[in-house]
Amino acid sequence: MKLSARNMLRGKVSKLIHGAVNSEVTIQLAGGAELVSIITKQSAKSLKLAKGKTVFAIIKASNVMVGID
Repeated sequence: MKLSARNMLRGKVSKLIHGAVNSEVTIQLAGGAELVSIITKQSAKSLKLAKGKTVFAIIKASNVMVGID
């Protein structure tokens, strides 16, 4: 797989919650940190996502927002 995104993080699906339209995918990274992504339910099914499956979190963003109270 070749992509233009520079941030590719390998991990395993630790939690998968399907909603009516979207699915919430929690990925546990090697160091123990977790990353959560919302994707379409159709995409989750076509990728055959399941708890324990190895996946890549691919991050492509020109801006990352940070805020405080």
